[in-house]
Amino acid sequence: MKKVMIIGAVGAGKSTLVKALFGERQPAAKTQSLVYRDWIIDTPGEYSENPLYYRSLMATSHEAAAVLLVHDATRERNYFPPGFASGFPIPALGAVTKADDPKADAKRAVSLLRQSLPEGDIYITSSLQGDGVETLKRKLLSIVAPGSDL
Repeated sequence: MKKVMIIGAVGAGKSTLVKALFGERQPAAKTQSLVYRDWIIDTPGEYSENPLYYRSLMATSHEAAAVLLVHDATRERNYFPPGFASGFPIPALGAVTKADDPKADAKRAVSLLRQSLPEGDIYITSSLQGDGVETLKRKLLSIVAPGSDL
């Protein structure tokens, strides 16, 4: 089965989102290398922040059915370059994390993410509250295992 590759800046909430997608509540640990888990590939934030690692992301994307760009709703700038999603040979979608944080600005986060992801769905999520997580999970599973009950 193909997987969904999840990428985003250090601290964007990727690993916490992965845990929420699997229904786990314990705190996430910092991802140090590519982590393959069931239908997900979790990537270190450094891979999306440093162009030297883009080659690794592109190579890993060939093992995936889609890429999920993750943006933290509390961040005031975009950590992805313009048009970043178009560099992948697979469909891309987005997730805004930490939407429940008092400093969150989901509208700004979507606008920033749109600079890098001109097309594709963007989901607003809160891993702590569970908001939007189930909807995102259904969408991701429909991509990696259409018609399945994973």
